Parts: sequence; C-alpha cells; structure tokens
Amino acid sequence: MRIYLIGSQKPIIHVASWHQVQESDEFTEDLVRIAQRIDLNRVRVALLGDGAPWVWNAQVKAFPQGRQILDYYHCAEHVWKVADHLFGEGSLEAHEWAEATLVRLCLAEVQETIDDLESLNPGNAQAREEVKKLITYLNNNAHRINYLENLETGYAIGSGAIESANKFISHTRMKRSGAWWIIPYGNGMLRIRCAIYNGTYEDVFNE
Repeated sequence: MRIYLIGSQKPIIHVASWHQVQESDEFTEDLVRIAQRIDLNRVRVALLGDGAPWVWNAQVKAFPQGRQILDYYHCAEHVWKVADHLFGEGSLEAHEWAEATLVRLCLAEVQETIDDLESLNPGNAQAREEVKKLITYLNNNAHRINYLENLETGYAIGSGAIESANKFISHTRMKRSGAWWIIPYGNGMLRIRCAIYNGTYEDVFNE
C-alpha cells in the first residue's frame, strides 16, 4: 500500500508505504491501523485499486468515506485485450474501437458501453469469452469509473505511485539475481526497506 498527498501547487508528497507478504485480513488490519493515524477531516480521500474485491474491501473498511476510483490503466488493459480479440491485435479497427470505448468510459458512460458490448457478435469463442469478462468487470466497477470528473476535481486516476514504490522498495532489493526468500525473512527485509523509505529507520532499528 502507499499513501500520498496531491496538492494543487505541490508535487506528490509521500506519507507512508507498507510492503509485506500478507493474507488479505492482515493487510486490512494494517491499513485500518494506518487510517486511524490520519486526520481525515483535513483531506479528501481517493481509493485506487485494480478491481480485485479484497483490495476494495480493505480500503473501504479503512476509509469508508473515500472516493473509489478504478485504476484507469488496468481498465484500459481490459479494453485493449477485448479490442485485439475482436478485430486482430495491432489492427486499425482494434485501435479505433479501444480508443472510442475508453473515451466513453472517461465520460462515465458505463452502461452505454456495456449495452454496446452485449450487442456484439464476436466471431470466435475466445473473443466471446473476453467480451463477457469485460462486461462483468464493468458491471462490478461501474461506480468507480468517472475519470474525467475525477481529474477535473483533483483526484488521481492511476496507480503509478504504488507501482513505482513496488519497484523501488521491493523489486530493487528483493528480486536481485539469485536471490530467494522465505516469507519471515523477506518480510523482515521489506520492513527495513519501508522504514528507510518512510524516514523511520532509526526508530525501527532502535526498537
């Protein structure tokens, strides 16, 4: 998880990052603990996720007042996958269909997009299956798709910050050539990495 502030006049301000190998209930407990230390009367909260139910369950429990936003780039990946199956990977038709569909989603025309998907007649079983998956994905996340309004009101719509933190905190140290970890030792190293990044290393080390 990563928590950061976005202001109108300042760049992204990092608040805290926490990386562990955990079950969903442990993750939820840690996120709730972090939320309890934030003065929620002073900030608007945006919750970004990729569509996994356990991620949303944890975020909503910790920040019930938060605005839920489906990560735009994960959503776009699903759309492009369907486009490639419908019209052929890399084709002009696939590009035009995907771009038009994403514009509609940016305008929060989710139900219209679902209606169009349901009216399609894919030419093969794989394409039909991918269209069905996208319909389910959009139905499950319809209330989290309103990208243009979110941008205009100052909310982020992409999870690039956590992707970057994963690379910097976790992958750089943990995925070195020849490295392997058992979970307790891996989590121990991740705690140190997070402490360094969060500016709390001396406190953690002394404790």
